[in-house]
Amino acid sequence: MPPCSAPAEAGRRVSRATTPPAAAPPGLPATAPRSWLFVPGDSERKQQRALESNADALILDLEDSVAPAQLPRAREQVAQLLRSRRAGTGPALWVRVNAPTSGLLRTDLAEMCAAGALPDGVLLPKVSAADQIIDVAEYLSTLERGFGRASGSTRLLVLATETPAGLLTLPQYPSALGGTLALGRLAGLTWGAEDLSVALGASAKRDASGALTFTFQLARTSCLLAAAALAVQAIDGVWTDLRDPHGLERELADARRDGFSGKLAIHPDQLAAINAAFAPTAAERAHAQRVVAAFAAAAGAGVASLDGQMIDRPHLLQAQRILAVAQRTGDGL
Repeated sequence: MPPCSAPAEAGRRVSRATTPPAAAPPGLPATAPRSWLFVPGDSERKQQRALESNADALILDLEDSVAPAQLPRAREQVAQLLRSRRAGTGPALWVRVNAPTSGLLRTDLAEMCAAGALPDGVLLPKVSAADQIIDVAEYLSTLERGFGRASGSTRLLVLATETPAGLLTLPQYPSALGGTLALGRLAGLTWGAEDLSVALGASAKRDASGALTFTFQLARTSCLLAAAALAVQAIDGVWTDLRDPHGLERELADARRDGFSGKLAIHPDQLAAINAAFAPTAAERAHAQRVVAAFAAAAGAGVASLDGQMIDRPHLLQAQRILAVAQRTGDGL
């Protein structure tokens, strides 16, 4: 295996594609993860339990759940897990690295690479500007070359609202990332309220009814809109009250309704509800089959009629995606 080098910090070099980005696809891949489970990077016991869960993706954490003194051990443990997995089995393995401004991020990645392991993707926390995403994407390209891995194969999920600056710059993402090679790595955006709450000095994130207050609704909505503009997955943030599963179900219903396609989890007990919430219902599957059948009967026409209403190509593409997701989750008709 080729050696993997970690170059010194360098100024940002924005690599732009030679052609503009493609138009946004009508839907996300059927394989887009629904449930993303955080697992402490220094806990082999919790990692083994998580590997046996029904999570679509694990986020092996090197940041908030790991004490600074334990970070070297956590890096070693994560690298060992990445090396030991069998290709194509189990959940996708992602790693939450330390923040771009921490001075630890490049070492997090370089030590994994030096140990002979790279994850399926990287969760990038506490992002304050699109330039930080571009910098990390370029560093990953360097590591991939040294590792003998296809360029762009290590994806990025960005935690985009943990700092006030990050929330304010989210609307700039489409113009800042459009046309860059970083956009090809970007799997999705997600949002977080805990660090933002601390940064603001907020006494609460929810009002007396349990609804998010305006500022945190703004963070959530900004994440959703930016993800849609970039044609990447929008992942809802964590539900932290493990004693309130009904609250999780209500939040999942809201997330699915609004357009999120997955959710972060902090405990395996949350996974079944998350996976169910983002799987097509029987009614949705049945309707999707009828849409596909209507277009098949229309003999190549760009529009068709169903229940007295005109449907066109976006309806067909959405129906096809619903059926693909249903097939993936074992719910096909």
